[in-house]
Amino acid sequence: MSGERTSATDLATPIGLIAGFGFVGTAVFLGGDWEAFLNLRAFLIVIGGTIAMTLVSYRFDEVIEAVRAVGRALASRTANLSEAARRLILLSEAARKEGVRGVEKRLPQLRRDAALSRALTLVVEGVPAEEVERLLGAELDMAKGRWVKSAAILRRAAEVAPAMGLIGTLVGLVQMLTHLSDPSSIGPAMAVALITTFYGAILGNMVFAPLAAKIERNSQEDGLRLAIYAASAAAMTRQESPRRLQMAINAMLPPADQIQIYT
Repeated sequence: MSGERTSATDLATPIGLIAGFGFVGTAVFLGGDWEAFLNLRAFLIVIGGTIAMTLVSYRFDEVIEAVRAVGRALASRTANLSEAARRLILLSEAARKEGVRGVEKRLPQLRRDAALSRALTLVVEGVPAEEVERLLGAELDMAKGRWVKSAAILRRAAEVAPAMGLIGTLVGLVQMLTHLSDPSSIGPAMAVALITTFYGAILGNMVFAPLAAKIERNSQEDGLRLAIYAASAAAMTRQESPRRLQMAINAMLPPADQIQIYT
């Protein structure tokens, strides 16, 4: 019995990001003078300003956790919830027939999934069902809190980036207006004014907002997975019927993922 929570790598996020930047970059390149879109001052205003304002809004450890969440979103794998549920129901049948020994001898095979391993360890150690539900419920609540915070940080960055682009636009316009007597300085100042708006729109709408949505999507899937683990561990502790556990799990799963081991 395997404890894997996933079945295949989800490449939608990296493919989407690469495709988005690829299309925009190709359009810029085909228009000629693509070097005009590379501006260090605009980059510093938008990127630096967005990072700084996000750090002002949240604690440093929260921002670091959001960065980790982005990494997980880029390398996430699609969870096979129905397969995980099927294995847990079969494990509950073994637990009912063999007692905690039936769970204990299968526990080494489940070490790859830390959350499932922790849940089943509580079963093996004889923790009361009410305590199992309380502990795993608290773990689920804490995990949800981290996911919500990480998504909120990216949402905040998505709001700040276009605002920093507007600030850069104002900086460029002020520099242009103060040097109207020098035609050679008008072009670079106007470039900063326009490119910062471009950078801010790209960063906010093509990077931060989509990543926030992906983290929220992953959090829903992970929350459901942890809820299934908690329900299964509590059912094993109570020595409940696998058929009853199947009904409880199917009540959580979407129709397409529901299982029918027992009819």
